[in-house]
Amino acid sequence: MKKREIFQDLAPLLWNAYGTIAALLQEIVSIYPFLSPPTLSPGASNRVCNALALLQCVASHPDTRILFLNAHIPLYLYPFLNTTSKTKPFEYLRLTSLGVIGALVKVDDTEVISFLLQTEIIPLCLRTMEMGSELSKTVATFIVQKILLDDVGLRYICATAERFYAVGQVLGSMVTSLAEQPSARLLKHIIRCYLRLSEHPRACGSLNNCLPNMLKDGSFNNYIDDPTTRHWLQQLLHNVGGINRVANLQGGLDHIIGS
Repeated sequence: MKKREIFQDLAPLLWNAYGTIAALLQEIVSIYPFLSPPTLSPGASNRVCNALALLQCVASHPDTRILFLNAHIPLYLYPFLNTTSKTKPFEYLRLTSLGVIGALVKVDDTEVISFLLQTEIIPLCLRTMEMGSELSKTVATFIVQKILLDDVGLRYICATAERFYAVGQVLGSMVTSLAEQPSARLLKHIIRCYLRLSEHPRACGSLNNCLPNMLKDGSFNNYIDDPTTRHWLQQLLHNVGGINRVANLQGGLDHIIGS
């Protein structure tokens, strides 16, 4: 386990070795009975997380990524993302599972995004974004960000008001939480998600009403040292402000025409 980074071709070896993937999946499935009610022991959690780390290696490798996806292996991880216990064994399990999904989305691939959307990954990420640790929230938000950055993902989330507001509500509550416990890394991913949403015309109009005031009034200025994050926030406010300018212009034209 500790030497897996040394072997660049470990993923193909794992995938092609007879019975290896089946054994890893058996390790994962064996702890399902301990998820509800939550009775997972630290030892069992650690053992499964080691198996998940090997699967992350397979998900990351260009020669095995699509094979991994076509075998629907990510679905075996979804029960772990659906848990709500905040104890360390469960949090460690969620975080390691998110690491596998994060490895899939790290490389821009519409086929990966389409698979994840079809298997309802968004609600699972939103759940973690609401109740996970700072680190698991960050990884879950990164996954949503990568989905949004793909045109298929942006269209999917903005296709219905229900989907858009589900994402917007969680992002908004996270901004509120960051006012009490700031995290520059998490804030960066949240702002990038908002910026991408603002690039969709209908979503941008909705953001005009639901973008948290704390992103507009400079509340986080002291926590944004990263020039990229600062630029993203400025662009977000410009995009949303443009909606206001268009609305004001339209109102002025209506007044002139009406008179």
